[in-house]
Amino acid sequence: MNKILRASILILWLQLGWIRVQMKVEQSPGVLILQEGRNASMMCNYSIAITSVQWFQQNHEGHLTSLLYIVSGTKQKGRLKFTVDTKERNSHLYITDSQPGDSVTYFCAVEAQCSPDTCSLYMKP
Repeated sequence: MNKILRASILILWLQLGWIRVQMKVEQSPGVLILQEGRNASMMCNYSIAITSVQWFQQNHEGHLTSLLYIVSGTKQKGRLKFTVDTKERNSHLYITDSQPGDSVTYFCAVEAQCSPDTCSLYMKP
């Protein structure tokens, strides 16, 4: 029984220690002040190649809503426009003619595209 426990712990340790992805995602500006009727934009920068970007909004009660999933190029959703530039490693959210209901928290999430340069197998010492 003790050998089985040690083998299980070793397998778990190996699974947790094999894959390493170092990625940094930053949004700017950190705080976006919206003025009713004005245009505003927010940028999401990421440090490695990605397969997609997803933009979300979270209202004041904490409800999370997916706004858009985008792989590349430009997409429009009402007064919201989204862009992804994979070469520059950024995505933009543009809000035109902002309304009081646009005053929520916006954030982006990226899906990493693993390659030998960005994801590697290694053993933790």
